[in-house]
Amino acid sequence: MAFHIPGKKSISDINVTPLVDVMLVLLIIFMVTAPLMLNGIKIELPKTQESNPINLNTEHLILSFSKDAELFIGDHKYLQSEIVEKINSEFKSKKTDVIFLRADFSLDYGKVASLLSFLKASGIIKVALVTEIDETRESRTSRN
Repeated sequence: MAFHIPGKKSISDINVTPLVDVMLVLLIIFMVTAPLMLNGIKIELPKTQESNPINLNTEHLILSFSKDAELFIGDHKYLQSEIVEKINSEFKSKKTDVIFLRADFSLDYGKVASLLSFLKASGIIKVALVTEIDETRESRTSRN
């Protein structure tokens, strides 16, 4: 049962202001949380001089090797026996053949070398090591 006033047209416009407000709030939430999703695993990276800067994002395939010698892709933990199959499926879905390795600074060098050897033996040969820029070294060299 609709009410109709004679001589008046009914209003059929949609008020989009609440929709725009909600969309802006969601946009802000995703902008804040997106960088956190990439670095969900706490790893202290080795510090080096800037040699080949790259901004990692979700389009890159990132393998994290934690100080407890645990392997992660994204925030999902994998056993070493499962990691090759997962990397190959990610290679196909992301259409790449490069993996970025984030290894914790406190890890024994032998464990990192062993992982690299395992990846190479499994056919994963394009591995880029991710480090942080040593700001103290950069500032010293720029003063000289």
